[in-house]
Amino acid sequence: MPENLGSSPNETNDLEESPSEAMAEMVEFIAKAIASNPESVKVKVEKEDRQVTLYLSVHEDDKGKVIGRNGRVAQSIRSLLRVSAVKADTRAVLEIE
Repeated sequence: MPENLGSSPNETNDLEESPSEAMAEMVEFIAKAIASNPESVKVKVEKEDRQVTLYLSVHEDDKGKVIGRNGRVAQSIRSLLRVSAVKADTRAVLEIE
């Protein structure tokens, strides 16, 4: 008989997080990887009904990098965010401040 290597069903999983927290972490991870000043990257989350709005703030010098030429980097981040939102059955909006 195989052993139960995971946690018992009665234990809570510390790794579980809300979909909006996961989306915020993803956006923050991507922005920090792009930014020259990763310590100034902040993500604020607002939830309203079935919509999550993420406000990404970065250092003034990094705004161009995060937005990208013709907004391509920002659109790519939004595309990844959209995929995550669909999986969570919600709508996600990214605002870059």
